[in-house]
Amino acid sequence: QVQLVEDGGGLVQPGGSLRLSCTASGRTASSNAMGWFRQPPGKERERVAFISWSGRSVYYEDSVAGRFTISRNKDTNTVTLQMTHLQPEDTAVYTCAAAFDFGLFGSPTPGPEWAIEYWGQGQQVIVSS
Repeated sequence: QVQLVEDGGGLVQPGGSLRLSCTASGRTASSNAMGWFRQPPGKERERVAFISWSGRSVYYEDSVAGRFTISRNKDTNTVTLQMTHLQPEDTAVYTCAAAFDFGLFGSPTPGPEWAIEYWGQGQQVIVSS
């Protein structure tokens, strides 16, 4: 069983920065891509960013491109989402996810959420003054 352990959620002022981390433990050989989804209050969950196992391929939603950076530390099996210039619209529960294939979520049209193999517990991010 793979476990995705998240950290880093919290309250930040508009224009501020926050960093989320997701560490995978257990059997991870079948998960070749990791990334983040988010669900704003009252809205459906949406994809934020994904990264391949090698770290050479990344994808960002247009709404966060240029402000968010996803990276992967292979030694610790940790994926980090660095968020800058945060806006109130970024307020959401952010959840780490692991998928079998980067191609399913590394393109403009994401694959179905049932293709996600593992989910984290969710990190609440509130952007407010």
